[in-house]
Amino acid sequence: MNKIIEMLNGIIFVERKLKLYNMKTIVLSLMAIFFSVSSIFAQIKVYKGTSTYSSDVICNLKNGKVYKKNSTYSSDVICNIQVNKIYRNNSSYSSDVIYNISDGKVYKENSSYSSDIVFTIREGKIYQGTSSYSSDIIATVRNGKVYTGNSSYSSDIEFTIDGDVTIEKFVSIWYAVKYGWN
Repeated sequence: MNKIIEMLNGIIFVERKLKLYNMKTIVLSLMAIFFSVSSIFAQIKVYKGTSTYSSDVICNLKNGKVYKKNSTYSSDVICNIQVNKIYRNNSSYSSDVIYNISDGKVYKENSSYSSDIVFTIREGKIYQGTSSYSSDIIATVRNGKVYTGNSSYSSDIEFTIDGDVTIEKFVSIWYAVKYGWN
């Protein structure tokens, strides 16, 4: 009889351990989902030079849209991202495509012709057209800072992106900073 009770206690102990393990797994999974989802909807701010003052925000990116300064009003959307294309304002019309992005190459409008490559992004460098020459580097991106040309001097920082961005998000920010609304 004692052996049966010991076996039952062992089974109950194992069952409790499994429940505890499953609860930890569930909690950790929920936390991972929460942080993943919250990062999708996180607002990314872009500052002039090395500043992090709210008065120096050039634009911000939220939910696939780039807004003027600190705004999130729909009337202040400079451009928006849909899959691998950047569109003007809130538009999704093919006639309003600013850039088409594929394999680090940024094509003008809806094109995919090599003659229409505006710039190429490779290894933290933005090259004019399809070039890979250091003399054709338009900007260098390092640790959220965008430097003029091939520079790494803090005095050459054009703008700072406060957050991690995909290539599509970067191109939409680049457009907003360079051509969007100033």
